[in-house]
Amino acid sequence: MAHPDWVLKFKLKNTDIRCIRGKYYLYATTSKWCPEKGRTKKVTVKYIGSITEEHGLIPAGMVKKGRVPQGESRIKNVNLKEMRGFMDTFESLEDPRSSRNQLYTMDEILFCALCAVICGAEGFEDMEDFGTSKSVFLKMYFPYENGTPSDDTFRRFFRSLNPEKFEELFRQWANDIADRVGAKVISIDGKCSRRSYDGKESMLHRVSAFASEARLVLGQSKVDDKSNEITAIPKLLEWLDIKGHIITIDAMGCQYSIADLIQSKEGDYVLALKGNQSSLSEDVSLYFEEGKIQKPEPFIDYDKGHGRIETRTCCVVKDVQWLKDRHPKWASIQSIIQVKSKREIKEKGSEETRYYISSLINPKPQEALKAIGSHWAIENTLHWTLDMSFNEDYSRIRKQNASHIMAILRHAALNLLQRAKTQRQSIKRLRKIAGWDILALQSILSQKIS
Repeated sequence: MAHPDWVLKFKLKNTDIRCIRGKYYLYATTSKWCPEKGRTKKVTVKYIGSITEEHGLIPAGMVKKGRVPQGESRIKNVNLKEMRGFMDTFESLEDPRSSRNQLYTMDEILFCALCAVICGAEGFEDMEDFGTSKSVFLKMYFPYENGTPSDDTFRRFFRSLNPEKFEELFRQWANDIADRVGAKVISIDGKCSRRSYDGKESMLHRVSAFASEARLVLGQSKVDDKSNEITAIPKLLEWLDIKGHIITIDAMGCQYSIADLIQSKEGDYVLALKGNQSSLSEDVSLYFEEGKIQKPEPFIDYDKGHGRIETRTCCVVKDVQWLKDRHPKWASIQSIIQVKSKREIKEKGSEETRYYISSLINPKPQEALKAIGSHWAIENTLHWTLDMSFNEDYSRIRKQNASHIMAILRHAALNLLQRAKTQRQSIKRLRKIAGWDILALQSILSQKIS
C-alpha cells in the first residue's frame, strides 16, 4: 500500500509504517531468523508513535502536538508541579539565530546536544554522529522534521548563545535540585579548561559551586581575563541561594569581603587559612602551638583505603574574641579550627597541619572535620570526573562562547548522571551504557530533575 509523502518522511531504517482504519502508526522492527520457513522474518520491537498530517510524528504517550498546556513539561513524563525539567527551564533562552531558513528549533539542538554529551560526545562531530544514529529515539521527544543537526549547526549555535543567560538558567535548574536533595555543604573552587585557548584568547577559567554531599553542580561563573578567582567568587555567591548552607573555599577565597558577603546572605563559612592572610594565619598557628593554653578535647578520625592509613585530628576553639580584636575586619569569625593529618603508606609516612577560620558559632569538631573533608569532593568528584570521564582538559572547543556553553552543558549532563548512577557504578561506565542502550538513556532523562 502506497503511503502519502507526509507519512513516508518519518520512515527510517528498521521502522515500519502501518495504516489502521485510516490512521498511520510507526513501529520499530528488526529481523529474526525463522527456522520453519528457512529465512528471516520481520518482527515488531515496539510502538514509536502515530503520524498525522497536521502534527507530524506524535511519540507514544503524547496526546497531541502543539501548545503545551500550563503545568506540563514539553517533554513527556515530567511533571512541572514536582520539578521543572532541563528543557522547560531553558524555554526562556533567547535564540540568537535569524528566523529565516531555520531547519531546527532551539529545543531540538539543545536536546540532541544534551543527550549526546550524556552518551560520551566530546565535540560537535560527535553530536552529529549521535543524532544520526539515534534519530528514531530523538523523534520520540521532538519532531526533527529536517533530520538531525549537523556539526556546523551545533558549532554556530553554541558560539552565538549568550553564556550569561545560559548560566543563569542552569542555576535555576540546579537550585531546584539542591532544594530537593537538601544539600548542606557547598564547596567553591576554580578550574581551567587547559586546551580552550585560542591565539590571543586565554584558556577558559571558571569558578564552580558544588553540593558535596549530593554531588551536584549548582552553578559556575567565568573568571574574566586579567582577573582571578577572588573577583569571580562574589559574583557566584550573589547568584546562589546560600541561606542555611555552609560554604567552604580554599585559601584563595579567604577574604574578609567574601566572608561578610556569605554572612549577609545568611550562610556560614569554613575558609582555609594560608600565607595570603599572613598575620591572621600566623596568629592562629601560634595559638594552637602554644603549649600553655588549654585546648578543647580533639576529635580523631581514621580512614583506611587505597593502600594507606590516614589519621585526622581536629580541634575547634570557640573563644576567638582576642583574634577579632587583633583583626577588626574579621568580625564574622566565631571559631578557629586545626586539622592534623598523618598519612602512612607502607613504611613511609607524612604529616600536615592545616588551619581554618569559620563563622560557625558552636561547631562540634566532628562536624567541622566533615565540612572540611567535603570540600575535597569538588576536586575528587567534580574536577577529576570532568577531566577523566568527560576528557574536558583535551577539548579544543574554543571559538567565541562555545567553550563556555559546553562547560555548562557538561555540568548539566554530570548532574543527571550522578542522580542516575548506582553506588558502585562509575560515570564513565554509565555514559557508555547510555550510548549503547536507549532504555538506559531514557532512565537518565526521566530522573525527576531532567
